[in-house]
Amino acid sequence: MVAETKPEAGRPARIRRRTGSNAMSVFAKQGILIAFALFIVGFAIFSDRFLSAENLMTVIRQSAIIGVMAIGVTVVVIGGNLDLSVGSMLSFSTVLVVDLHDQMGPGLAILVMLAATLCLGAVNGLLVGYARLNSLIVTLGMLSAIQGLVLIYSGGQNVDIVNQESTWFAIFGRGYVFGIATPIVIFLVFALLVHVLMSSTAFGRRVYAVGGNPTAAVFSGIRRSRVVFTTYLISAFATGCAAVILGSRVMGSQNNVGQGYELLVLAGVILGGTSLLGGSGNVLKTVVGVLILGFIQNGLLLMGFAYYVQWLVTWIVIILAVWLDVAAKRGRLFSPIA
Repeated sequence: MVAETKPEAGRPARIRRRTGSNAMSVFAKQGILIAFALFIVGFAIFSDRFLSAENLMTVIRQSAIIGVMAIGVTVVVIGGNLDLSVGSMLSFSTVLVVDLHDQMGPGLAILVMLAATLCLGAVNGLLVGYARLNSLIVTLGMLSAIQGLVLIYSGGQNVDIVNQESTWFAIFGRGYVFGIATPIVIFLVFALLVHVLMSSTAFGRRVYAVGGNPTAAVFSGIRRSRVVFTTYLISAFATGCAAVILGSRVMGSQNNVGQGYELLVLAGVILGGTSLLGGSGNVLKTVVGVLILGFIQNGLLLMGFAYYVQWLVTWIVIILAVWLDVAAKRGRLFSPIA
């Protein structure tokens, strides 16, 4: 006679724990998208303009400047570092390209501006990549130094393009390509190019390796310093492209026009799921993160909230995104009590 096998007593409890853990893991990984969907529904209920085609295109167009910069910063963060200097760098690049426009023409002005911006990125890359200094300290110091450089160059004065109607420079910020605003086209094309660079080339694999485990990357023959240096050049180039869009749209520039952009850029990167610990992230998800931030800010404005409320909401969203990122890595939303 065959004895009956009794079900293991602890199995239901383990199944419940496993199910709960899986649910928490899904929420930790997709929590931002869930929150974004709830925001969209709420904004659509309170404002009938929110989901209009005109408003949607306006939000994407306004997000293009932050988005282009965020793509460059994403590469830096995947490599295990930070770049907090992009706000002041945007001020410098925009003032420079607008000021040089009337002196040497738009084409040469853009080239000179990009070269100067790459030099600033090279300073970051040398200090972080080759001198092995802390990226947070270096780029925070560069934020202040570059802003000082802007004030010295401009003499504290704002700059404007004189003959705004007779220059093709306006196409970058005010033009259209096949009915689509040029800033949106630049944003999406740049995102696709960098995505291919990071996902389908040896350089992209090196960046992920350096950010994930720098020691192992070095022992694998990867030149860590060169990789980090190049990531800062990419970030600087992205900021230069954003400056062209901004300067072309406004046809002028204030000397502090980029102030606060570093926070918005970092928020977009974090919302896209790129880990601040390095080694993981995706450029296309950064695009989604930037758009999430843009739509949340737009929805708050349509609902009548003051502009400064956006900063509070941005802070909350950053904290939530970092929390969910850490929770996804440890498999639970809350760490056990020690």
